[in-house]
Amino acid sequence: MRKAEITAFLSMVFVLLVSFVLGILEISFIQTSKNLSRLAADRAVFSVFGEYHEKLLSDYHIFAIEGSYGTGEFSEEKLTERMQYYGTGDMKYDVTGIQYLTDRQGQPFREQVLQYMEEKYGISIIRDFTGLTTEWKEQAVLGKEMEEKEKGILEEADSLMENAQIPDKTEENGGSDISETDGENTEQGNPFTCIEQIEKSGILSVVMPKDMELSGKKVDLGSQASNRSLNTGRGNFPVRQGTDGLEEKLLFNEYILNNLSNAVSDPAAQSSEGVGITSENSDRSLSYETEYVLEGKASDKENLESFLMKLLLVRMALNYVYLIGDSEKQSEAAAFAAAVTTVLLIPEAAGALKQLVLLAWAAGESIVDIRTLLSGKKAALVKSSDTWQLPLSSLLTLGSSNEQIGGEDVPGGVEYKDYLRIFLFLENPDDVNMRLLDRIEENIKTEYGMDYFKADQCVTKLEADSTSEILGGITYEFPVYFGYE
Repeated sequence: MRKAEITAFLSMVFVLLVSFVLGILEISFIQTSKNLSRLAADRAVFSVFGEYHEKLLSDYHIFAIEGSYGTGEFSEEKLTERMQYYGTGDMKYDVTGIQYLTDRQGQPFREQVLQYMEEKYGISIIRDFTGLTTEWKEQAVLGKEMEEKEKGILEEADSLMENAQIPDKTEENGGSDISETDGENTEQGNPFTCIEQIEKSGILSVVMPKDMELSGKKVDLGSQASNRSLNTGRGNFPVRQGTDGLEEKLLFNEYILNNLSNAVSDPAAQSSEGVGITSENSDRSLSYETEYVLEGKASDKENLESFLMKLLLVRMALNYVYLIGDSEKQSEAAAFAAAVTTVLLIPEAAGALKQLVLLAWAAGESIVDIRTLLSGKKAALVKSSDTWQLPLSSLLTLGSSNEQIGGEDVPGGVEYKDYLRIFLFLENPDDVNMRLLDRIEENIKTEYGMDYFKADQCVTKLEADSTSEILGGITYEFPVYFGYE
């Protein structure tokens, strides 16, 4: 009886021991299968994100998957199918989060640009500009204030002429010509000719250098990423803070200037880091790309005209401030105004006319400055008697069909690119992000024939719930994530 009890006890112990061993083996198998599933899913998602768009990276240093895979038709299933292709065919994926370059007004794109610029250059590339931003803002304010004054110059001049007691000799010429006088200090002409020409035909009619050919390129605004309906991501992904700080804005703008063309792009200044900044020999759909980022209009002509008008107002404000402080030029303007108002029998209007002449003179000098900048030369930021270029006598014909007054290069002055940098800093970062994406999208399409390429189909982050069958119908669910950081 005792032997039977021992036998039964040992049998139970053996069964328990075997069950324990088999249980351990099963648990180990399940855990190993889980680990292998995770490894397989990680390998698959890493492989998918290894298929980043080559041209986007090589030309613009941006990582993203082109989610349509060359078809132009995007779907999330294409991404999960690629993950299954890379050895996880027995898994099922449910995308729970996805991020595109265009999400949140291009913030994922901006984050990558900043990371690239910080790693490549650090803050050394913007060190010379960080102390100038307050001055840039002040210049913008002056330009806004000058806008109203510029609009009223011709109206005030016409009002003065209405009070004149002799016939207006310019009715034949169709303008308010207060120019024909017999005073010693005046010459035949009209100090407001350049402003009248801007009002009549636009600023490009008076500032374009003789040897500069205006680009006729244009794009369809409705098809641009900044204007069309976009794919929108979802999910909670890490977000970089402070992308619109002073240093970040300056770094981002240097990226634009390094990679996009502008109206004064120099073939000798081709960027070794970017795709290049020349415009004349490129297949790009716009030649004045930086101006497009600033203005967002359909054609090169419209973008350049809009930007140069802003530049004119800023230059005009600075030049007017100089004239107010230059007693010699004040005397010239006063003498001219006195001579004109004497002839017109309205001497009481001499003071008012003097101020109008000073404003017109500042505008004329600004036109010469812009011609200088468009010629690839430098203009003085703040004028002095040595750097002032337009005599009052030349103002009387500036803007007429037969004048060709050009500016001289001023060593140590500012160039056209400096003003692009200033206005980029003052522009809304969201607008800058999206318009820059417009240009990148267009350039990849036109330069490489990739008509299917769209920025809002470029994926930068992906999160999915994965389901794997590991043993006898047991399923294992786990998240998988990858993002270009």
